[in-house]
Amino acid sequence: MQHYKSDRHEINYDINTVYSKLSNPDVLRQQLEKNADNLPPEAKENLSKVQFTSEGISIESPMGPLVLGVTESVEPTRVVYAAANMPINFNLSIELEAIDEARTAAVAQINIDLPFMLRAVVGGQLGDAASQLGKMLAVLPYDTL
Repeated sequence: MQHYKSDRHEINYDINTVYSKLSNPDVLRQQLEKNADNLPPEAKENLSKVQFTSEGISIESPMGPLVLGVTESVEPTRVVYAAANMPINFNLSIELEAIDEARTAAVAQINIDLPFMLRAVVGGQLGDAASQLGKMLAVLPYDTL
C-alpha cells in the first residue's frame, strides 16, 4: 500500500471540536453548500460530482461512483474514510493531535494499493491531493460548521 501524506498543519480550534466536525460527512456537505459561491470555477464544477450523506461521501469517477464512508473512528484523534466499492484498497485518514487546549495539529493521508505501473502516473497527483486536503483542514471555520 502506498501512502501520500500532507504536511502537519495547525488548526486554531480544540481537538474535540475538530473531530466532531470531520467525523460527520453531513457537516462537510453543509459547509460546501454554504460557501459554494466562494469556490474557484473548477472546484464548483467538481462539486457537482460529489454527494454527501450522513453515512459518507459519494464521488462520481470514470469507474462509477466512489463511495467513501467512515470506517474507523478513534475519538478524538483519528477518522478514516474508506471506499467500499472500489477494485483497489483505498482510504483517507485524518490524524489529529492536541497541541494545547485551543489548538490541534492535523495530517491528512491517502492510502491506496496501486498497481506498479500506475504509481508513476498518478502518484504525484495523489501527493498533491493529500497536500491540498491538509491545507484545507487548517483553514476550515470549525466553530461555524
